[in-house]
Amino acid sequence: MSTDLTASPQAANELRRYAEALLAHLAANGSAPPAPPGFTDIPGHWLPPAVEALVTILAGDDPLEPLSRAASRDQQQTAVFLCLALAVAGHGSRIHASWLGTAFGDLSLDRPVSHGQRALWLAAARGAYGPAGKIFVLRKLDALAVQEQADPRQWVQALVPGEPSVVVPASLVDFPEMAEIPELARPAQAAARLTRLRARCEEITSARQSDQGSAAPLANSGATPAATWAEDEPLAVLRAMIGLSGPPGPQASLDSHLLDDLRPGSDPHLTAIALHVAAPILRGVAEELESDSRLEPPPSVTVSLLGHRVELRPEGPDEESLAVAEAAISAAVPAPPRAPWAPGLLVLGGLTCLVAAFPTHPVTAAAGVVLFALAGWLLWQRRERVLSDAAYVAAQVSELRELADGAVWALHAYAREAEGRAKQAAEDATDITRLIRRGPRAA
Repeated sequence: MSTDLTASPQAANELRRYAEALLAHLAANGSAPPAPPGFTDIPGHWLPPAVEALVTILAGDDPLEPLSRAASRDQQQTAVFLCLALAVAGHGSRIHASWLGTAFGDLSLDRPVSHGQRALWLAAARGAYGPAGKIFVLRKLDALAVQEQADPRQWVQALVPGEPSVVVPASLVDFPEMAEIPELARPAQAAARLTRLRARCEEITSARQSDQGSAAPLANSGATPAATWAEDEPLAVLRAMIGLSGPPGPQASLDSHLLDDLRPGSDPHLTAIALHVAAPILRGVAEELESDSRLEPPPSVTVSLLGHRVELRPEGPDEESLAVAEAAISAAVPAPPRAPWAPGLLVLGGLTCLVAAFPTHPVTAAAGVVLFALAGWLLWQRRERVLSDAAYVAAQVSELRELADGAVWALHAYAREAEGRAKQAAEDATDITRLIRRGPRAA
């Protein structure tokens, strides 16, 4: 406030009580209650004559005298108060064109947006001041050339959040790891992102006019009690201006507001304006994505099959890389010892027992037979392991070749998809340009 109210505590209390009742009536039905007998002007303070000017405007009379007094004490606060109060009352069309410019002040990329500016921004976006109010805010935003300092990735992320890290086209469903190869991932990712951007732009621009009309919620035709408007920015700023709330919360930067407005679930009126501001950024992004979607598949790619790197070409898998992979598979199987030492020692022990059995007890001969049997069992186990390892290597090699052939066919299918993907991306880019070209009238 321009001056301290503590010098006239009784007049200040009367002022606050009447201002609070005034806001309640404005939010409920757009009318002003009769002023109490004790309501008087407070010298040097802008609010009493501003309230008097507001009541005079709502009564349809000429507010020049109280308006001049209020403006001489604090022109900007007076303009903010009248613009927001008339918007809440549903009479935003009664403001003078110069008031909005005075109230709004200057926007900057280097300074936070004030709560008053954000409230006027919201009121204008909701149509409280008619088409001229929306165009006023749009021109304020356009003058800052936000796109020159913006990071396009942030704006795309705000517009279409939750984008998948990998897009797997239909041709690579059986080989999803191939979709992570940069040369194959980039066109598919670009085309999918373009489709999502087009769908989001359509969602924003196809909102019904009835949802964005000036009749709600600022006109408050349903006579909603003021208490339910506590979180509404215009009314919250008005309450702070007349001293009915604590200090305002932290302010956000212009970029933060615009990015928040673009996110799904935001106020559709604010989203429409943010989309207009983002239009130059989105045009550049759409052109870049469309160009990426037309990238030709590489002449060859190297993929991991069964944990081995194999080079794939249109005519088939590279035999040299296949041979290296097959050798690695064979080398991964441990070879049995060249000489079966354990069975040999058992056979030697068995012969010794049989020779010794003649002059000794027959039990020694039985021990020799057992040693022969054990040696035979070890030899049989050795043979089974060799056969099992050979079968495993053969199966792995066969599976490797089948996967390599299948991956080559998947690459052919991916190449056939490229033409359709590029055509769809071109259509999406054209639609995005058309949707965001509608300008301030659409916003």
